[in-house]
Amino acid sequence: MEVKDANAALLSNFETLKYLSNSPCQRQSPEIVKEFLSALKVHKLTKAEKLQLLNHRPMTAVEIQLMVEESEERLTEDQIEQLIHTIASILPGDPEAEAQEQTEMEEDDVPQE
Repeated sequence: MEVKDANAALLSNFETLKYLSNSPCQRQSPEIVKEFLSALKVHKLTKAEKLQLLNHRPMTAVEIQLMVEESEERLTEDQIEQLIHTIASILPGDPEAEAQEQTEMEEDDVPQE
């Protein structure tokens, strides 16, 4: 996110809208957010951790470890995998990035001569 005036402490509404429109948050509805927060109740995360997961949509265990404080002590590997599955199944992703990732995976599966 770029700041138009370095001396200004607050972001303008336009800058905030521009940033959010380029993030996965763009495709989230209030219903999706409610469903996601309900699914996270079993993990006993703080409000800040839930917000980070919602905003960033992590897809790897490393990303979750960066967002959840003391995740090694609080979450087992199975719980982290369950969390990744919950995020992937409920939160909408970037369709273009997912299509590109699928194409790359298919190219890797093609036997080379």
